[in-house]
Amino acid sequence: MTTHPEAPEWYRDWFGEEYLALYPHRDEEEARAGVDLVLRTCGRPGGLVLDLASGAARHMHELERRGAEVVGLDLSSTLLREARAGGPALQLVQGDMRHLPFADGAFDIVVNFFTSFGYFAEPYEDEKVLAEIRRVLRAGGCFALDFLNADRVREGLVESDERIVEERRVVQNRRLEEDGNVVVKEILLFGRDGGALEKTYYERVRLYSPSELESLLAAAGLQPEITFGDYDGGRPCRDCPRYILMGHAV
Repeated sequence: MTTHPEAPEWYRDWFGEEYLALYPHRDEEEARAGVDLVLRTCGRPGGLVLDLASGAARHMHELERRGAEVVGLDLSSTLLREARAGGPALQLVQGDMRHLPFADGAFDIVVNFFTSFGYFAEPYEDEKVLAEIRRVLRAGGCFALDFLNADRVREGLVESDERIVEERRVVQNRRLEEDGNVVVKEILLFGRDGGALEKTYYERVRLYSPSELESLLAAAGLQPEITFGDYDGGRPCRDCPRYILMGHAV
C-alpha cells in the first residue's frame, strides 16, 4: 500500500516486506554495543525487560544471550514474523506503543532502541508513549531511550541519494518540515531494468532536542540521569550520531 506525506500513519505501511528487502542486514555489532551499554548502566534486571518497538528482535536476542528475560512489542506483523523465524521461543506481542497491553509495573527495564520514537503526527502522541512506558515500568525501574542527534540530522541532511537493490533503483529524498522540527524521508522504488516508479513510502520523525527529550521524560515520571552520544558510551556532542538517555522511573 502506498502512503502519502499528509497521511500521518506512515509506519503502518513502511515496516513490511519492502523494508526488509531494502534493509536486510542491520548491524548485529551495533545491537551488542547498545545492549551492553544498557546493562552496564541499568545493571542486570531482576525481572522482565520490555523491548519497545522490537522489530526483527536483534536486541532481544542479545538481551536473552546475556541472561535477561525479554518481551518484545512491535506494531508490524511482518517484522514480528521475521523475529519469530529467528527464534520461535521469543516472547513477542503485537501492539501500539501508545496503548501497551501490559499491567502496571510489569517490567524492570524498558528499552527503546534505534530511533523508534517521534513517529506520530502530533507531539501529544509521543507524550502518551512515555506515559505508557512509565506505567508499565516498576517504581525505580530503569529506562533507555535511544534517539538520533537532531542537530546532526539537520546540519548534515543529504537531500537525495540512490542505489540499486536486487536490480531495482531506490531513490531517497529527504526534507525538513514544520520549521525544521520534523525530518521526512521519501523512498521511491522503481522497477527492474530501468522500470517505472512502482511504490512510494515515507519515514517521518520529529526532531526533539536533548532538552526537549529530557523535559518530556521528566514530565512522564521518567527521570533522565545519564546521557550518551554513541553506543560505546561516549559523552554527547554536536557531531555524535545518537542521543541516548537513561534513568529511572520516579
